[in-house]
Amino acid sequence: MTELIGLGEPAPLGASALPAGTYNGECVFVTGGGTGLGRAIATEFARLGASIVIASRKPEHLEQGESSMREVGANVLTVACDIREPDSIAAAFDAAVGAFGLPSVLVNNAAANFPVPAEDMSPNAWRTVVDITLNGTYFCAREFGRRHLAAGTPGSIINVGASYAWTGGPGFAHSAAAKAGVKNMVETLAVEWGPYGIQVNGLVPGLFPHDDMTADIQGNLARTNDKDVCQPALRVGRLRELGWAATFLASPYARFISGHTLVVDGANWQRRLLTNPPVITVRDQMGKGPFGE
Repeated sequence: MTELIGLGEPAPLGASALPAGTYNGECVFVTGGGTGLGRAIATEFARLGASIVIASRKPEHLEQGESSMREVGANVLTVACDIREPDSIAAAFDAAVGAFGLPSVLVNNAAANFPVPAEDMSPNAWRTVVDITLNGTYFCAREFGRRHLAAGTPGSIINVGASYAWTGGPGFAHSAAAKAGVKNMVETLAVEWGPYGIQVNGLVPGLFPHDDMTADIQGNLARTNDKDVCQPALRVGRLRELGWAATFLASPYARFISGHTLVVDGANWQRRLLTNPPVITVRDQMGKGPFGE
């Protein structure tokens, strides 16, 4: 029997495929960049010389992000920002411009999500997730695009997405619908703004364990290990791998890549069985009783 070895480990932490200083003199604006995947992405831009602007609603997240950027020697600015509010976004960009000049890269990472059967979802829950994940991503992209169009300067946008934008996401109807919109936005804005030098791409993470994961993902991770047969790679992702993908997409070495969504998950979302397993309803998966009880 052929031994299963999975996909090998990445280069060590601190390594990069891009030349040192690739982002010297550049400003990178990261929403939700104080924790989790956003912080991992910001860190890799920082290692390559970028000045980092971290936008978040929560002061504790801004503090965490600032500390992390300082650890790698980056210039960093933290700004309180509610991406649901265009005026708040404009004020955050004004602060970024004042500190480092117009950001050349925008990473739309901030989003909202939690598991719930569709029939149990309140109107407010639907509106909140769509407002942050879809509307907030658009409002940030719009602010970035308008400023570069007015200045006649190139730029790069990376929208962090999810693989259920293609497949649907049982238990996550609000987030899946919003992320489908985010993916479509990548393709639409890439065409509209390409003539003006603005590239737009998507980045979809697989399972990248970190301390800030939601409780439902933490629960899944508790049943996962680095040799889990549910993952084709036989391992989970390392945070730096997602950061490396982001820094490549926005770099001078990827200028002809636009309108593309890059999935970084070791082919996990594409796995299929030749014979389908029995269907288990979302309610049963979540341990909920019959609807209405």
